[in-house]
Amino acid sequence: MNYNTRPAVRDVVLVEALQVSAYTIPTESPESDGTIKWNSTTLVLVQVEAAGIKGIGYTYATASVAHYIQYTLKQMVIGRDVMNIQAVTTYLIQEIRNNGATGIAMMAVSAIDNALWDLKAKILDLPLCVLLGQAKSSMLLYGSGGFTSYSDLQLKTQFENWAADGIKYIKMKIGRDAAMDPHRVAYAKEVIGDNAELFVDANGGYTVKQALQMADTFTAQQVSWFEEPVTSDNLKGLHFIREHAPAVMNIAAGEYGYTLQYFEAMVNAGAVDVLQADATRCGGITNFLKAGYLAEAYQIPFSSHCAPALHLHAALALPSFYIAEYFYDHARIEHMLFDGMVTVKDGKLVPDYTRPGLGLEFKYEDALKYKL
Repeated sequence: MNYNTRPAVRDVVLVEALQVSAYTIPTESPESDGTIKWNSTTLVLVQVEAAGIKGIGYTYATASVAHYIQYTLKQMVIGRDVMNIQAVTTYLIQEIRNNGATGIAMMAVSAIDNALWDLKAKILDLPLCVLLGQAKSSMLLYGSGGFTSYSDLQLKTQFENWAADGIKYIKMKIGRDAAMDPHRVAYAKEVIGDNAELFVDANGGYTVKQALQMADTFTAQQVSWFEEPVTSDNLKGLHFIREHAPAVMNIAAGEYGYTLQYFEAMVNAGAVDVLQADATRCGGITNFLKAGYLAEAYQIPFSSHCAPALHLHAALALPSFYIAEYFYDHARIEHMLFDGMVTVKDGKLVPDYTRPGLGLEFKYEDALKYKL
């Protein structure tokens, strides 16, 4: 669309159409963490259209999210003003009240919100980070994988590939077998040497006392980040671990936050050194930014969970943003199914300023074989 024909910022631009689809992509091999196992990942894609322009957003969730969008939320979005995304998302969150403003319902809202931001930035012909107000020039990454199902060779290959991309922070899964975890962590540290910092993620697989014992062990192995040592619902437990773990060990959690109240409770409890949030779960980019401002107000670092391509532009708008999770499954899927993916350079992502919005276009033809 020619720039001169684009709607002005002051114009009302109504959403004319919304389409939703779901795709299940098998993993390369069976994967597991401290508490669950999986062999595929489902991406739910939303496409919204206004003024002859299409925007996309997505979440990683059950395909039930697509059904909920199609049969419950779609008609609430069509006819709304894409220039007033805050109003649209607030309305959707109010409307899902009786279904619970968490889980499937909030992931559905998140996918729509993300698509609206992409659409608005494309209408204005701006990279989304510029529209949001850019605070940083690049997004620092940590490679995330090292699944508990991996062989030593799989772990070594994955970590070495990230090192080749200049990634200096690497996270592995633990928590499935506490007796073996120190040995797995020692091997991982041997693989990366002194060229990268090692993070661990138990996905809530330990008890509080186990986690404290492990924190001492992992600190001796030069681990500097301990994510979800216990379930993130246990804020008292997280606070206790944070207070008693070695000072060099950062306690991180927040990826299962669906509401701003959850993040507020987490920081008020003193439960984390690093607050995490996920724009595919917490109400989209709209509420991801709010969680980031909360972290800034409490003077703690902020980190994004998974979906690296989706978080890039929003992360750059947050002064409190520290580091993004470059989750293996999601990075792989995003490179497979989206045009416009930027490549990792020196362990960071930098947006392509020649592309408006999120800078992404979905490869519908390539994705057909995965469509549900």
